[in-house]
Amino acid sequence: MTALDGSVSVITGGASGIGRGIAEEFVSRGSTVVIADVEVERLRTTAAELGVEGIQVDVSDAESVENLAARIEDLYGHVDIVVNNAGVGPQARIADLSLADWQWLLGVNLFGVINGVHSFLPRLQKNAAGGHIVNTSSMSAYSPLAGLGAYAVAKSGVAALTEVLAAELAADESNIHATLLVPGSVRTGIANSLRNKTPGQATAFTEFAPSGSLANIHWLEPRDVGRITARAVEDNLLYAITHPEQLGRVEAHNAGVVDAFEWWASAE
Repeated sequence: MTALDGSVSVITGGASGIGRGIAEEFVSRGSTVVIADVEVERLRTTAAELGVEGIQVDVSDAESVENLAARIEDLYGHVDIVVNNAGVGPQARIADLSLADWQWLLGVNLFGVINGVHSFLPRLQKNAAGGHIVNTSSMSAYSPLAGLGAYAVAKSGVAALTEVLAAELAADESNIHATLLVPGSVRTGIANSLRNKTPGQATAFTEFAPSGSLANIHWLEPRDVGRITARAVEDNLLYAITHPEQLGRVEAHNAGVVDAFEWWASAE
């Protein structure tokens, strides 16, 4: 069991949305929380409201993330729980994407996690009591949707990174654990994430607007995801699933893969 009470935790993308929901829940369970975010004013407001430390970070910049890790060490001497959560979620057809579009989205959603693991894992390994890494993926990693190709690529990468990291930690008999947070539909500001790009970083993207069946499914509040994440951390669970009722989407996707294997197995 990973104890939240008495821990030092850092949450990227912590000034709003899922990150804030996780921060609220961790604080309620006795963790000393640091929220990190690229948006300065929102970061200051949220940090003041929650009574936590707020540090600006650009997760797509490895040096910025390393500075964040060093700053937390300076403040608290160590860190126990790392939540690599910062993300953006606009939509665009793959054929319309420029290389700048790919670089911007993968820089935040995939390299943001890579940078977090790179900077914080060695620090967790120095803890006698170990620690925990949570990486935020998405249902898009297991059931990708048209229009969200770049997002699904990034979140699939996060899923693979986390699953392999967990396997390697287990093989090493490490007391560090990894959790993959797989959110479905949550009421956050990710649909407005283009607000954080700078000119030239992205051109083809538009804000994601749920439509069709996605507009009518069960939406969670960020604090709900905070509670799910806290339970996964405390119980050292590999997967934190926010919408178990959406299993059918994953099964439908996997059925196509199974059908392909069976077809090729029987093909002459």
